[in-house]
Amino acid sequence: MVGRVHLPGTPLAVSFLIAGWTGSYAVAGVVGAALTLGMGVAGPLRGRAADRSPARRLLLVTSCGYGVGIAVLGLLPAVLPASAWAPAVVVAFLTGLSTPPVTAMSRASFPRLATGAARQAVFTVEASLQEVLYIVGPALAATVVAVWHPRAALWLCGALAVLGAIGFGAALRRAGLDEPVAREAGAGERTTLMANAPLVLALLSALCMVASLVSIDMVIVAWARDLGTPALAGVLAAVWGVGSTVGGLIAGGLAGRAHYARRVLLLALGVAPLVLVLPPVLEPSPAWLIGLVLGIGGMAIAPAIAAGNQRISELAPDERKAEAFGWMSTFTTAGSALALPLAGSLLDHVGPAAAAGASTAAALLGALLATRVRVRSAVPVG
Repeated sequence: MVGRVHLPGTPLAVSFLIAGWTGSYAVAGVVGAALTLGMGVAGPLRGRAADRSPARRLLLVTSCGYGVGIAVLGLLPAVLPASAWAPAVVVAFLTGLSTPPVTAMSRASFPRLATGAARQAVFTVEASLQEVLYIVGPALAATVVAVWHPRAALWLCGALAVLGAIGFGAALRRAGLDEPVAREAGAGERTTLMANAPLVLALLSALCMVASLVSIDMVIVAWARDLGTPALAGVLAAVWGVGSTVGGLIAGGLAGRAHYARRVLLLALGVAPLVLVLPPVLEPSPAWLIGLVLGIGGMAIAPAIAAGNQRISELAPDERKAEAFGWMSTFTTAGSALALPLAGSLLDHVGPAAAAGASTAAALLGALLATRVRVRSAVPVG
């Protein structure tokens, strides 16, 4: 979790940095999309490497590249005029390519540590703790933005990414998980996980969920920045995360198998009321009302994420789980890359309510796709 705390904070820091530099949320969305697109493009390759090589080596190489990229991205607004923002897109993309695969590697390790009901509990706990990160990461980034500068917030996120990845590698070694799962000769060597139709549907559902969530993140940033209180973005993100954590704890105590499609639908229903409490539908919009909607609606996030992660783990072969979660990174970051420019454009030309409406539509599509995912007793890889 320490190795992942930078992930929810970095987009917020990038949004403040680029919007303050260029004066455009759309440009901020493009740069943020380039960063997440880079993460997604390299996701399956990093996952496959994690399935086949020692974890510490991969984490060291990727964390070094990521740290350098974040440092350069933070410097560009200080050395280039606002009109010359294009290099930031390139640097953001290259930085995304080097993102340490801590998330994929950690989720791939869970089935090696637990089975049955314990495994389901692990995924629920992981999703709940992830929401703690969505409290800590954005709140930390927003605080640094308010007290110092968006550049300082971005560099702090980069430092946490590097230190967290190195620490995660050490934790894997202590747990005896540094070496990958042994592969049988010729097992799935020439097949592609993308030929597994249920897995692809689950990945597409994850794409839609993330597209919905990152759109709301940008809505919060834009609303707080336009109000002249950037620190409020971190407070609202924290409220959203608290709601998700509570929902995850409640879901973790429920017996029986998680209903995947139902949980994704509840996520969509939790996002929808934001349309009614944001400008231009409701203006001025009370911060307490937005926080109330986020807190209640956020209770569906962790349960939906846990159900999706568990379903992907069930559909992937044991020796290729890191690759499967690498593909999940590709799909979810593609969701961010598609959603951020659209959300930025809606924020620039219509308002936060329109971006929240697009977020709701994405979540509803994810719920529809989730209804088509079926786990078979023996899922073919190719």
